[in-house]
Parts: sequence; C-alpha cells; structure tokens
Amino acid sequence: MPKSRFNDGRNGEDKAAAFLEAAGMHIIARNVRSPDGEIDIIAQDEEVIVFVEVKAWSAYGVENLQYSINKQKQYRIIETAKYFLDANRNYNTMTVRFDVVFIGPQSITHLKSAFVEGLE
Repeated sequence: MPKSRFNDGRNGEDKAAAFLEAAGMHIIARNVRSPDGEIDIIAQDEEVIVFVEVKAWSAYGVENLQYSINKQKQYRIIETAKYFLDANRNYNTMTVRFDVVFIGPQSITHLKSAFVEGLE
C-alpha cells in the first residue's frame, strides 16, 4: 500500500474513532489482526460490542460502499471478530454488531448494523 494511502487510512480511522467516542462509544481496540483479516476499530456501545470497518476514500461516494465491503470482506471481518471474542471471553455475553464508518471528503457517515453474519 502506498504510504499516502496508508496515512489517509490511518487518518480516517483516527477521525472515525473520535466520532464514535463523541457519540458515547468506548474504543476497546484498534487494528486487531487475526489469521483471517483485520478489524479497524472494536468499540462498546452500552451492552453491545461493535466491530467497525472504516472506509476513508474520497473517490467514491457512500452509495458505493457495497463494492468495498463485499461478502469476502464481511467474512474476514466476522472471522476476525470471532477470533477476538475467543481471546477476550469477557465480551462473549454481549450482543455483537458490525458497523461501517464512511469518511468522506466533507462528512462522516455511520452505518450501524451494516451487515450480519450469514447463514451460509
């Protein structure tokens, strides 16, 4: 990944974390990796543990998120969430939610429950 793109992504994650904290969420972890993938932000929203994918890209609008968070990406996020929960069992009784925070050129859009684990 080119350095400028990495910096844009990190800057977007910082903005998303600040946005979520301002909304009352507690950031538990950032950039959690597993053999299957990575989760940008893990937060707690009252009694809900939230796994957050951050998309900071100015070239496309929020309406194109479906193309960046396809089924394969969702699968990797879900598997990484399971990996995190297995290693951090104190969160296992909480409801799980998968959100996306879109950092646009002029705005931040928070899509709660953007996807769920499929039955496939």
